[in-house]
Parts: sequence; C-alpha cells; structure tokens
Amino acid sequence: MKRILIINGPNLNLLGRREPGIYGSADMESCLAALRLRYQGSVEISYFQSNHEGAIIDKLHEVGFDTELDGIVLNAGAYTHTSLAIADAIAAIKVAVVEVHISNVHSREEIRHRSMISGVCKGVVAGFGLDSYRLGIEAIAAL
Repeated sequence: MKRILIINGPNLNLLGRREPGIYGSADMESCLAALRLRYQGSVEISYFQSNHEGAIIDKLHEVGFDTELDGIVLNAGAYTHTSLAIADAIAAIKVAVVEVHISNVHSREEIRHRSMISGVCKGVVAGFGLDSYRLGIEAIAAL
C-alpha cells in the first residue's frame, strides 16, 4: 500500500468558505473523505495543515526521510511564491514532493506566476480544483 501525506499551507483551512469563485464550495474534509474512499486499500492518505511557515518546514523535516512514505502532495498556498525556506526544506529531504494548486496560478495575479518551490518538486499540478489533489496522488503513485 502506498503512503502519501497531503500538506496544506496558509488559508487552506478555509476551503469551502474562502473565495468560492476561485477555490470552490467544497471543504478539505470532504475532499479527503472522497480521496480516502477512492484509494481505499491501495493508498493510505494522511493530512497536515498549517498557516505557519515554520510548522510546514518542521513537518517536511519530520517525514522527509521516512522510507515508508511514498510521497508528499504539497499545496503551500501563498508560501509557494515567497518561501525560499520551504524550497530549501524540500530540497533537503528524500521523499518526493508534488506541488499542487487548486486554481490555475498562471491565470491569476502576476505575483502568483512564480513558484519558489517548483524547481525542487517532482512535478506541478495546477488549476483542476480539488481534483488537483487526486492528480498529485496519481503522480506519486506512478513514481
């Protein structure tokens, strides 16, 4: 069985309430329930969310050398565009990381067009709503 950790960054705890025109009306709990049901018996999905950059870095350090973890699906939120520290943490660990975004960041404000973390991730999925998480899981499962 594959083991995958989903890490969400700042403001993603507000999914379902925050800017539904961009992020949709479903919350992360329902997304996780659907993913766990879809992959029942083949992928164990765990979840972590923090609005704090250091907590995300600490979690990456904590799990990044776990030889039983197959990958991390990371939606770093706004930290994607600002955090060299998260990029450095991803570069330092052994576990594969796939960057995901709910919205198409390239169709939004110019500041969101640049990712500090893409270069150290295995790949990037963006613009497919909450289905971006499924696509990230599929990418890791294929590694």
